[in-house]
Amino acid sequence: MSRSRLVMGPVLFHWDENRKNDFYNRIADETDIDTVHIGEVVCAKRMPFFDKYLPDVIERLQRAGKEVVFSTLALVMNDREVSQIREIAEMPDILIEANDISVVRLLADRPHMIGPYINTYNESTLAYFASRGAKRIALPWELPMSSIKTLSNIQDSAEIEVQVFGRAPLAISARCYSARARGLHKDGCQYVCGDHLDGMDVETLDDTPFLAVNGLQTLSSHYIELSDNIIRMQKAGVGAFRLSPHSLDMIKVADLYRQMLDHKIDPENLRLCLGKLHFPMAFADGFLHGAPGTEFRHTLGRRAE
Repeated sequence: MSRSRLVMGPVLFHWDENRKNDFYNRIADETDIDTVHIGEVVCAKRMPFFDKYLPDVIERLQRAGKEVVFSTLALVMNDREVSQIREIAEMPDILIEANDISVVRLLADRPHMIGPYINTYNESTLAYFASRGAKRIALPWELPMSSIKTLSNIQDSAEIEVQVFGRAPLAISARCYSARARGLHKDGCQYVCGDHLDGMDVETLDDTPFLAVNGLQTLSSHYIELSDNIIRMQKAGVGAFRLSPHSLDMIKVADLYRQMLDHKIDPENLRLCLGKLHFPMAFADGFLHGAPGTEFRHTLGRRAE
């Protein structure tokens, strides 16, 4: 069995330049991560804040031996954003991840990635994307293990990637929920989404954690944690395993999952170490088992202490 690819997904949240630069510098210098995603997925208005740093970030990551993938917007809404996507699609010597189906046409016949925001649910869809040049396909979060196994077993196709840690994006909209929660219009949002490093928590009327809001994006309150199933996915043919960045110590998180992929730690010890980070998160793996997404078969209803 070849070495599994460990992937750091794109930063979904509106972190300031210093935090983002420090994050990528540490990923370059301190982790055994194979692939690192850069780029803005959620809101095009955020892009100018970090665009000027991207050349240096890309150079440092590549110099450290990391494959760099440029992730694109999950929802392309106007001509300005189309122009931005066209410019990104023309970047040489870097793999582009399409997260909106409109981007796939721009990337046809050159190596690229299909992101998890595009619904790759069956063999025909996967085969179509592979025929158009997709070398890796990140599957949607809600797929059960049976579907992952089926798609991973297709011979001579694209590499399959699955997210194994982090909040799951559930929806994206033209409306900015973060701005609306503060009584602001989207055009004058004041970038209040940046006030919540991991998304703004949303609770039900009886104070039960429900969702998280990140600008235009709605995420799960729970954090996907699939370490119990990594060996099964490896045997099924999944080649890449994605971590979604959050404000906890992602260097430690990456080290734990690298050990898990290399079979040097078991899931129980991995979660024990995650709990020692003193970061409030409830784990979930329900989608993988065809159950409600918030369920977690070993620690249902219990938060990591």
